Order: sequence, then C-alpha cells, then structure tokens
Amino acid sequence: MIKLPRRSLPLFGDWHSGTYATCTYKCNDECHKDAPNAGAQDTFAEVAERAISRRKMLKGAAVVGMVVGFAGALEISSAERSLAQDGSQIGFTPVPPNTADTVRVPDGYEWRTFIRWGDPILPGVGGLNSDYSNVTPEQQAGAFGYNNDFVAYLPATRGGEESRSGLLWVNHEYTNPELMFAGYDPDNPTADQVDVDLNAHGGSIVEIYTGRDGGMNYRRGAPLNRRITPFTPMEITGPAAGHPLLRTSADGTGRQVLGTLNNCAGGKTPWGTILTAEENFNQYFGLREDSEVPDADDEIRLSHERYGIEFEEEVEEPEPPPVDTSTDTPVGPIEGEESEEQPDPDPIPLASGRKWERFYDRFELTLEPTEPFRFGWIVEIDPYDPTSTPKKRTALGRFKHEGAEMTVTPEGNVVAYLGDDERFDYLYKFVSDGVYDPAMSAEEAGSLLDEGTLYVAVFEDTNTGRWVPLVFGENGLTEENGFTDQGDVLIRTRLAADILEATPMDRPEDVTPDQDRPGYVYVCLTNNTDREKPEDANAANPRTPNPWGHVIEIVEDGETGTAETFSWDFLLLCGDPEDPETFYGGFDKSQVSPISAPDNSRMTPTGDLLLATDGQPGGLGINDAFHFVPLTGSERGHVQQFCTVPVGAEACGPEFTPDGRTLFLAVQHPGDGGTITEPISQYPDAGRPARPGVVSIWKSDGGVVGT
Repeated sequence: MIKLPRRSLPLFGDWHSGTYATCTYKCNDECHKDAPNAGAQDTFAEVAERAISRRKMLKGAAVVGMVVGFAGALEISSAERSLAQDGSQIGFTPVPPNTADTVRVPDGYEWRTFIRWGDPILPGVGGLNSDYSNVTPEQQAGAFGYNNDFVAYLPATRGGEESRSGLLWVNHEYTNPELMFAGYDPDNPTADQVDVDLNAHGGSIVEIYTGRDGGMNYRRGAPLNRRITPFTPMEITGPAAGHPLLRTSADGTGRQVLGTLNNCAGGKTPWGTILTAEENFNQYFGLREDSEVPDADDEIRLSHERYGIEFEEEVEEPEPPPVDTSTDTPVGPIEGEESEEQPDPDPIPLASGRKWERFYDRFELTLEPTEPFRFGWIVEIDPYDPTSTPKKRTALGRFKHEGAEMTVTPEGNVVAYLGDDERFDYLYKFVSDGVYDPAMSAEEAGSLLDEGTLYVAVFEDTNTGRWVPLVFGENGLTEENGFTDQGDVLIRTRLAADILEATPMDRPEDVTPDQDRPGYVYVCLTNNTDREKPEDANAANPRTPNPWGHVIEIVEDGETGTAETFSWDFLLLCGDPEDPETFYGGFDKSQVSPISAPDNSRMTPTGDLLLATDGQPGGLGINDAFHFVPLTGSERGHVQQFCTVPVGAEACGPEFTPDGRTLFLAVQHPGDGGTITEPISQYPDAGRPARPGVVSIWKSDGGVVGT
C-alpha cells in the first residue's frame, strides 16, 4: 500500500471537513459548536465492542487486482483493471488521489462543465463579466444559482426514457459571498449583496441536450427553464399545514410560505417530480442589536435551539479572584463581611452569520418567532410544469434533511428514506398509507406524501434494528410530554425522536435504496469528531472519534420498505486502508482506493454504489471524489476512485441518464479557502476566480459509464 501524502490543503481544527469559510456559510460552523443533541446519546446508546473485532475477516490476497497509488507513483495498465463483480463489470483504471485544481477522470473518459454560477437561464438575462462585478439581484434571479449540490435528470417527456435530451434540476445549497463579491464584509453586507445572496439559493431547472461530442449542453431561455428562490411562493401540505406554529404575520393561515433554503440533497418520485431537502436553515435566522432576547426557558426558543438556532452571545465567565500564593487562599472580602452580589448581565442578542435579519423582518427571531418552523422540510417541485406551486410535504418530518431517496414497495407503498445531517441525530423513513398507481397524475400521486407514517431508526447491538413510528398519542408522544397533535410531532420531529430514544448517528446523509434488490438500503454516515469518548460509541457508530465516516447496509425484513424491523451491517468503515480500524466490505484493503467522508450516493447502471465525498481534504489530505463500490460477489467492497474535483471543492450530485452513458457531477464551493481577489482555484475557467458548476462525464467510445 502506497502511503497517503501529508496534508497540503488549508485545514482548520481537528479533522475538519473544509475551511472555516465553507463551514460558516454551509452550516453556521456547526462542527465547532456543541451539537444540539450532544450528550443525549449517553442516555440510551448501547456501548458496543469495536466493530472490526466482530466483523467478518478480510478475504486475503487471493483476489487479482491492483494497488492504487498517487499520480506518477505507480503505472496501472488496462490489463490490471478489476475483476468482474458478479453480474456487473467495473472496467476503468482508478484515478489516483491528488490535489490538482481540475476534474480528473479515468483514461477513456471525457468531461466538461456545461453550466456554472451566473450563467443565464431565463430569457433576457445576461452573463457575468470576468470579475463578476456586474452580478445584481435581478441578474441572479434569472441565472444559475450558487453551490450546486443535488442533481436530478428527468427525460424530456414525463415517464419517458430519453437520455439525449431532458430536464436537469440542481439544488443551490448555500453561497460563499467571499468568492462572489470583491471586498465582502461579513459583518456589514450591503442590501444588494444580501439580495444576490438570497436569489443564488434555491434551485434551477434547465433543458439540456447531448452535443455531437457526447457532452451535455443547456438551452438558454428554454420554455421549461425555471429558478426557484427564497422568494418563490410555496404551499404547506400534510398534517402540519395550518398549525399555529406555522402561522406568521405575513401568513395567518400557516399554509403559505416564501421560498426554500439550504437545499442539500434530494430525490426523485416515480411520477416525475423532484424532492429537494432543506438542511441547515438555522443559520439564516438571528436578532438585531436592539432586540430583546427571549427567556432561556421560552418554549419556542427551546424548540429552535434543538435545531441549532442561537439567540445570545456567550458571555465569558469572570476570572476567579487572585490567590495568595503564600497561603493558597483567594484574596477577597474579609471573613464575616458580605460581598455585594452582582446581577446577571443582560443577554446580548446574537446576529446570524449572514445578517439577513437586518433587511428582512422574517429572518428576525423576535419579530417572526415562528418563521423558522416553516423551513427544514422536504419540498416537492414539478419540473414539467413551470406554473406549478412547490409544496412542502410536512408528513415527511422537519429536521436538517440531507435527502429523500424513494422506492416503491412490492405492495405499492411509497417509501422515502431520510437522513438528519447533524452529529448525534437520526435516520428516518416515511411510508405512505396509499399505494402508487402509474396511471395517477402527478398531483394525485403527490398527495401520497401527505398521508403516511414517519419512522425513526433504533439500531441494536445484535445487528438488528427497529423502525419506531412517530405518531401522536403513541410511544410517549403525548400531551404529558409536551406534544399537542400530530402536526406538533412533525414540526418538532427531533424532540419527538429524542423521546423515542432513537440511535444517535454520525451525521446521516444520503440514504439510497437499491432498486434492483428490494429491501436493501445504504446509509452514508459522513463523520463525527464530537463522538470522543469510548462510552459515546454505539453499535452502529463504533469509532471514537470518527473523522472518516462509514456506510451501513440495511436489509428490511421481508425485503420490503413497509417492514418495522431490519438487519444491518457495515459496508465500509472509511479512512486510510492501512488503519486497522478501517473495513472495506471484507475486501483486501491493499487493493482499494482510500475514501473518507461519504456524503451523496447513487446506484449505478451496473448495480454498484457510487459515493461522493465531502471531507477527504480534512480526513486524508486529498481532493474530494466519486468512488464506485461493488455491493455483491467477490468484488464487494472493492472501492475504486472514479474521478476527483478541484482544490477546495466538494463532490456532489451523482446522477446518470437512463441509458447510463452520461454521469453528472456537481462541483460545489471550488476555491474554498480563498477570496474572489485572492483565489486559490481557477476552476472551471482559467484566468477567472472559481465558480461552482455542473459537469457531464462520458465514455469516449460512447459506452456505459463505469464499464
């Protein structure tokens, strides 16, 4: 095994996923704060033996393959490509780990960035100039947004199979203002900067087509092109619609909301709509300097704090009185004299990181205390109807949604798997009451997401697990424990799951069902450096700390998503393969690509799992990447790196066309760690500061990607 290189990228803190800039704007520096659920695991987590000690032994060196090395260190011939997985074939030479400022793909593949931040998509909108100084709120509202995460391809016709032309939905999770505006002052953003920032969030829909060279292009001003922003009117549906906690001064009904925020991953429905997930919405809400901070025991404040919303500056404790070193006694009041008691200092209002509350009342916590309850949902959008109103589906719960991958059970129920991307938070699934019929209209089928049961996962030491329903009146979710109705349970999903003693996980992100093997589900756990002590470990999250993450394989009992019990095992315990605590599905670790911080995932056309990473720079000192992972047969666990992204970037949004001949990759926050005037990346356009964008990758011979 060739050694991993010493870290060369700008890192801050211990095993941090990225720079402070990324974490400030992506998740409000959550990695540097106590997790909202920190300490709760001590109440109910079962401490388990080290996972490696009770897993199957490695298969040894009998498998023919290759050693993956770094650029220039080892030459790998095409004859040394990996063996066929049972039923599939991975036929590419893995890309060596690197720190290059470009996208790197295997020999025999081509790629190009076909849309990037600021590219016009609506009629009458112009593009950005070379230093991006002409971006305005109006331009941004009609142009491709920033930081593209989830990518979803839909054929040109609803229910069709077209692969050379179709629609592409792209999430715009958050922005990096220091890479957008020259001289940006985070403490004093201008009104125009804030409005550009807002309009760069949300999502984009564009019509795309395949060019003569095999790469994708998008059509400017096409009829179905659309921008979704935090100003787009949306409807709230399901059990929480109309709930008092969702009513504001602008919407007394609790059924209408403006926009969507911090859209991370998502999913597609069988009826041709998009599910986009609201994640770190907490960072957008704050207090103005003259605001009165709510009392610490205020019920709404307590509910918000469980979701990471902060209300007051931390006040430093006064230093202890000086000590007389000759007697080791504090120097203070004379014995018998009463010291004057100092009153507690008034709480200092805490502004949000973006300061939007200075310009819009709805982001100010004392003016609109219930507005945050209107975010943290799964939003359904119909890309085929540009006049349709997006819907926030409350039956799927409210938390920091990473995604919403969907499957249909043999019985016809719709099942969505959902991760809450927070240290020590939980894994969920939703099962519809009704059954899906392909003859349904998109509107009829969408209503299936308004009636059903939301479950949270409990992992047992015996490699079994339970899905516990979050239903008002059951399992302690009662008025005695502070819940008023089912809408309240769903609005405060995290607090309800706390009562059910769900298993605290290491940041559950994408959860991908295997459509070819009913009941098989793969859960990405990205990392958790806050799980520090051995007693913090549990069976499903055994490493303390866990800066590299892992992937769990779930098999639903009866091989159906309606099951309330399951078995589970580890597919991967990520990290440097030379680390004895890593595990690669039982495969010989001398032959695998190193991987860290699995985040997004997608099933490949050949039945493998494709993983995108968010944190390899912090965990391994190498650029983030896409990795193919065989799931069955002799190659199970044979991780092979398929492509890498530029300096400072995160790999996001793996998506295939139906024929498997095009793979989409979202390059998020390239150049993180620099500024627009002092860039550390020039991706994708040489001579210009970095811009996030979407890449299409195809095989030079026109074959299926990965074969």
